[in-house]
Order: sequence, then C-alpha cells, then structure tokens
Amino acid sequence: MRSIIAIMLGAIGAFIAKGFVFDVLIFGPKKPDFPTYRFLCKMSDKMSELVPSMFPDGAICIGQDLPDLVNLSMAGQFSAHILISLVAGLIIAFPYLIWEVWRFISPGLSSSERKHARGFVAATTFLFLSGVSFGYYVISPLSINFFLNYQVSDAVLNNPTLTTYISLITTVVLACGAVFELPVLVYFLTRAGILSPKVLRAFRRHAIVGALVLSAVITPPDIFSQVLVTIPIIVLYEISIRISGIVAKPKQD
Repeated sequence: MRSIIAIMLGAIGAFIAKGFVFDVLIFGPKKPDFPTYRFLCKMSDKMSELVPSMFPDGAICIGQDLPDLVNLSMAGQFSAHILISLVAGLIIAFPYLIWEVWRFISPGLSSSERKHARGFVAATTFLFLSGVSFGYYVISPLSINFFLNYQVSDAVLNNPTLTTYISLITTVVLACGAVFELPVLVYFLTRAGILSPKVLRAFRRHAIVGALVLSAVITPPDIFSQVLVTIPIIVLYEISIRISGIVAKPKQD
C-alpha cells in the first residue's frame, strides 16, 4: 500500500506538470534540437571531413524532419496523459519501491548475506535510472527517427498517432530500465547457485550477437549508430560476468 501511494503521488505530480512532461520530456525526442540529434549532427560533420567516402555530408544527422503526430481517438489525449503520469510516477517512486523490497527480504537474510548485499537499494536505483536515461536519450530518438521515416513505398505516407508514439517511448524506456538491472539479477542468481561465471562466459558470443541484432533493428542503417547502442549492452554483460565471478569465488573457496 505504501508503494502504491508513492507511485500515485508521483503520478499526481506528473499529471499537474503536464506542460513540462509532454512538451519537454515526451515530445523532446521528436524535436530537431534534441541533445542526441545535435550530437549526431556534429559527429556527422566531423566524420564527413575525416572520411568523406564512408560518411557523406549529413550521413548520421537525423531527426530533422519528423512528421507531426495526430490523435484519432476522442479520449486519446486524456488517456495518454493518464498513462504517462503513471509511468512517470513509477520512475519517480522507484527508489522507494526498491527500499520497500529490501525491507521485506532483508529480515530473511543472514548477517553475512546482508553484508554482501549492502548497497542493494543504491545500486538497483542507479542501474534502473541509467537504463531509463539510455532508453530515452539513445534508443528512443534512434527508433523514432527510423520508424517515422521508414517507407515501403512513396505511395504510403507516414501519419503517426499519439498512441503509438507514447507506446514506443514508454516501452523502450521501461524495457531499458529493466535490462540494465542485469547485474543485480546475475548477483542474486549466482548466490542462489543458478548461474555461474563459467555459464555466462560460455554464452558471451550469443550475447554479443544478440546485442548486434538488437542494435541493427532499432537504429538507422549505419555503423556508428549500431556501435553506439551495442557497446553499452556488451559492457553491461561483461560487468555481470565480473560480478558473478566475485560472488562465486567465496563458494569455490
């Protein structure tokens, strides 16, 4: 009940701050001056000067001419307002939710286990917010630019709706937040004896291929954007292997 109240308080705050939440945050990745687009345009200019044959002028300068959104439902805008407020409430209240989870599970742990799990709330919150930021600043703008500009034929015009746009933003942001919790998940699975660093190393190649496939699907068809998305995912997997090795070492001793 306390967790639900915390989410609702965050949602009410986001609902009241409608102008900032939508005009600045939600619709930010559609604006040509979004930080990610500005960064890519600057990189495009520099790379065009250095390697003009591989990167023609404006090769990765994206997000400049995205189509406007439309609303086709009577209650579409109100429903979007409610949904975004709830998602914002969840993100805002996440540190408190994790603290409540820790309060619930810590009495069942031994003093040694509590010692090893010290910093659980801070680490979990940091990873989740890092994932949310990565999804918002990297995955979302690249995905929005790709899907809003993709055409199977010039005879078909893209007329994106508010509902599909909101769905993409919320799904990507929350999914990245969840994926970035991989080190925490690996920590507890290793302590439970379900995972080991040996297993994670054995599947390293599969993880790299999966990261490459994922980046190829959600980014524009250029090497720079794909590498930009692939590297953090691989780094996250390597960190998980390291964490698993640290946890498994005392058991082996």
